[in-house]
Amino acid sequence: MLGLFKSPRISIDLGTVNTLIYFNNKLALDEPSVVAVRDTPGSREKTVIAVGKEAKLMLGRTPGSIEAIRPMKDGVIADFSITKNMLQHFIKQVLHSGFFTPSPYVLICVPYGATQVERRAIKESAVEAGAKDVFLIDEPIAAALGAGMDISQSSGCMVIDIGGGTSEIAIMSLNGVVYADSLRVAGDAFNEEIVKLVRAKHKIIIGENTAEKIKEEIGSAFKTSTVKQRTYVGRGIASGLPEKFIMTNIQVLEALTIPLNALISAIRVALEKTPPELSSDIAENGVMLTGGGALLSGLDLLIKDKTNLDVHVAENPLGCVARGGSIALDLINKQHMAFLSAE
Repeated sequence: MLGLFKSPRISIDLGTVNTLIYFNNKLALDEPSVVAVRDTPGSREKTVIAVGKEAKLMLGRTPGSIEAIRPMKDGVIADFSITKNMLQHFIKQVLHSGFFTPSPYVLICVPYGATQVERRAIKESAVEAGAKDVFLIDEPIAAALGAGMDISQSSGCMVIDIGGGTSEIAIMSLNGVVYADSLRVAGDAFNEEIVKLVRAKHKIIIGENTAEKIKEEIGSAFKTSTVKQRTYVGRGIASGLPEKFIMTNIQVLEALTIPLNALISAIRVALEKTPPELSSDIAENGVMLTGGGALLSGLDLLIKDKTNLDVHVAENPLGCVARGGSIALDLINKQHMAFLSAE
């Protein structure tokens, strides 16, 4: 393991919506997990023409011969070939690779509920992208480390990491997971519900990017007397023409009711299954909220209202998982980490 410090060290949060990479303990890349491909005449292979931000701009806007793909679904690989190409592109971008650049050690954060087949696919994808060796770490553990939580103590810690494809709920103690659940209800599910509500209430069709914009600008998870409203544009179902419509934070809250209820139910189940001694620790220490979903206005207030626990939003919640993976890489040489796996 001493050779770990002679090669570049990369921690990757390979997310459904965004990929973040920490290189030698610094954030080196934050790009959308999107790849644009073009059909190659006479071949089954697709030619990659754009990756990341450039490819995301093409979502919903491409001609017939070009397709913008999100190769990750629910935090795991949905398209192995495209994911491999995306990883290769991002790793080269981070390393600014020249001809003699040494192969990096790579740590990838995976959803707690990922199967062995899914974990193997993620590892093989990184190896094919040029990694010297690949370690895997469960996302809630990485999120806790990245949020500055000390999971090595006997005192219980609870983290809720809400990403794009999955929400990870975990209770940890002594560098191990006491209870964890991976819920496939997260940012993407929020967006889908907003699309459904706009279609039902306003008779207008909107795309994923517009739904994301609505969620970010006026999204709300908790009732408030303050009314926010913005005007957006979609395509009228009846006319087929561009039409403006007004959305309010109250309507967004209505749209998000079902996924938010599912999240609260999962949190309650986690607390019910927690050993009493750890429950008292969590009651004293509170809950740490990480991931992009932590930025949804009022989510911390909703969780506190439904669980009576103090809720802390991590500093830079979007980067917690990748930062925690970088911290875990540093710990490999110092002590045996049961939560790391090279399998």
